[in-house]
Amino acid sequence: MKALLLKYATPFIAGLFLVSLVSGVALFFHVGNATFHGMHEWLSMVLILPFVLHLWKNWKPLFAYLSGAQMAIALVASVALALPFATGQDQGGRGGGPPQIVVARALAKSSPAQVAPALGMQAEQLVARLVDSGFTAASVDLSLAEIASRSAKDEQALMAVLAGATRPQQ
Repeated sequence: MKALLLKYATPFIAGLFLVSLVSGVALFFHVGNATFHGMHEWLSMVLILPFVLHLWKNWKPLFAYLSGAQMAIALVASVALALPFATGQDQGGRGGGPPQIVVARALAKSSPAQVAPALGMQAEQLVARLVDSGFTAASVDLSLAEIASRSAKDEQALMAVLAGATRPQQ
């Protein structure tokens, strides 16, 4: 069984990498997101097993790479390229990510007075709803993020209250 697994490790890496490549390019260009998103995530997770088997099978040559400067340079460069994405600086310092998250971040910087009209209510009504939901620091003048922070709650809980405050248009 071990020989069989090791025999197929590299071919599976190649096949799964090609799937990841195609789905990643499609996601980058926003083509078929519904089709490619799950495929890209799940098959990238499946890729871990053949990758580990490939490392196991090729440990000696890999160790030779690890002792050279080329691998250190490649690893440092890879981490440096990944850091802006991990820290949210990939969008010119504006953060980034899915559009709904970008909108939620912008919303969190706004005050109840600014947000309430979009929810079809007065600022005082929104503040009362927040207070009733345990956001004790709710105020018309503070940003929603400050209200959550001062109330020792997270922004996700605050957004859930806002979502509950929306009324479908008739």
